[in-house]
Parts: sequence; C-alpha cells; structure tokens
Amino acid sequence: MILDRQTTLRAPVTLQGIGVHSGAAAGICLRPSSANSGIVFLRKETESSPAQLIHAKYTKVSATELCTVIGDRASASVATIEHLMSACSGLGLDNVLVEIDGPEMPIMDGSAAEFVAAIESTGLVALGANRRYLKILQPVRVEHGRAFAELVPFDGGFRLDVEIDFDTAVIGRQRKVLDLEPSAYASEISRARTFGFMRDVEQLWKAGFALGASLDNTVAIGDDKVINPEGLRYADEFVRHKVLDAVGDLALAGYPILGEFRSYCGGHRMNVKILEALFADRANYTIVEAAPVYAHHGAQMAAAAPAAFAPDLN
Repeated sequence: MILDRQTTLRAPVTLQGIGVHSGAAAGICLRPSSANSGIVFLRKETESSPAQLIHAKYTKVSATELCTVIGDRASASVATIEHLMSACSGLGLDNVLVEIDGPEMPIMDGSAAEFVAAIESTGLVALGANRRYLKILQPVRVEHGRAFAELVPFDGGFRLDVEIDFDTAVIGRQRKVLDLEPSAYASEISRARTFGFMRDVEQLWKAGFALGASLDNTVAIGDDKVINPEGLRYADEFVRHKVLDAVGDLALAGYPILGEFRSYCGGHRMNVKILEALFADRANYTIVEAAPVYAHHGAQMAAAAPAAFAPDLN
C-alpha cells in the first residue's frame, strides 16, 4: 500500500461500547487532524485529572500484558488501543485525534470491524503533505524462548508473515501471510476476533482482567471446541487476529512500514520489542517520502522520492 499523500478523516465519528478488561462503559470520538500530527489520544478531563494528550508511539507503551497500553498508568493511560490502531493502519489513516472518556478503548465485537466501518462511513481525505514511510534497511530480530519477531527489507510494500502454535487441537499451528492494503485488510483481517481460554477465566478475573469479556466480543475456547454458538468467522480466525494485533502494534512506529514482518508465537510484548530493537540503531532504517504522482498524456508518472533523515520519535 503506497499512498502519495497523508490522510485524515472527512468528518468526526463516534463509537460507544465497553472495555473488555474493565467492563466499564467506554466511548470515543475520532476527529480529523492535521498533517504530520499522527494518531493522538486525548484523555478527557475528569474530576481527578486534567485532559491529557498521549501520542500513539512505541515510546509511550507502558504495558503489554493481554493488551497494549500507552501513557502513564499512574496518571493517564489508554488500554487496548491495538484494534483501533490496526484499523487506522490497515485503511491508510495517518492523522486522527481520538477523544476518549475513560482509561480503556471499547472492545466492540472483539475485532477491528466496527472501527473500519466507522472510518469508511465518514471517509478519508488527502492532506497537503507527502506521506512518509519507515523503510527497513537490514534485518532486525528479537527472541523470547521459542518465540521470535523480526523485520527485514522487502520491496513490495508491507508484508506480514505471522505464525502461531498452540497445544490445543482447536487452534494448533496456523500461519497467515498478508500484503497490507485496504481491501485485503478489510476482508481478510478486520473481522477476526480476540480469543481466550475458558480455563483461564477465573484467574484473569482475580487479576482484574477480562471483566467485560463475553461471547459477544471474544472467541471462547473450551477443552475441545469453540464455545460461541455461531462458531468461527474464518477457519483460521485465531492467526488472523494475531495479524490484526501486529498491524496495530507496529503502527506505533509512527510511520507506515516498508518491509516484511515475521513472527512466530508472538504477541503484544514481542511486537513492541521489535520496534525498540529497530530504532536502537539508525542503520536499521530510513525515512522516505512517497513520490508524488503526476498525470502525463494519460499515464501515471512518479517523481523520485529522496530519503530523509529520521526525526526524533520520542
């Protein structure tokens, strides 16, 4: 997916739901934003704290247990941002202000489908600034036990190659390869729901997680079957959801990626770790601008796009 101009929303759009971990009501309003502002969350003012802006970047991640959290958890943070981030990245939405009235994003149906529908309902508009991309120059890899994540150079845009391996026959070993572009993301990835094991429910509740989880927003896995009466949306819905999460977490790079992401038995923690490893060495990447496209005698001609020095990402 190569776009020559940055984008934002045509008009504001509002969504309401509950937090999958808190169980509390959660509402957001997505608002148009200016070029080069990126994706920014605005925690609204409360009786105990003033309004705070939190930029959606890997440097702002404060937790990755079961979901991705950005911001200071002691003062103002936003949890479970990965599904909205995934929808924005998958559809090519670069700049948006996310007003939120609580500490957790609404889980909706457990996928990114309702965020995609909301963005598509208002539409995107091009801004007067070239789109900038994060181009991978050399392989970067992180490992944790048998799990790994890596970013490698790739000339065809952004490809994700994600594999999972669970010791239950309900999931088993699944792999999904996706070249990220809006139509493929919307049809193949956005509807894949989060999932969890029934055997873990009581322990999660005691730890303060999954208080809002239900069969309406989570694929529940029993000893030998999926509990949800409607079954799965895809035969390999589990790995597709892992791709969805990876798209969202990797959007915290602050730029769309030109490269290939590979993952085995990964998750939020590994997705953030690979970004930390990538930005630890300036030789790993460069920032390039999209080439403006001009019409010439009915043909499309792309101007050369010189590399630019990476700005401060903190």
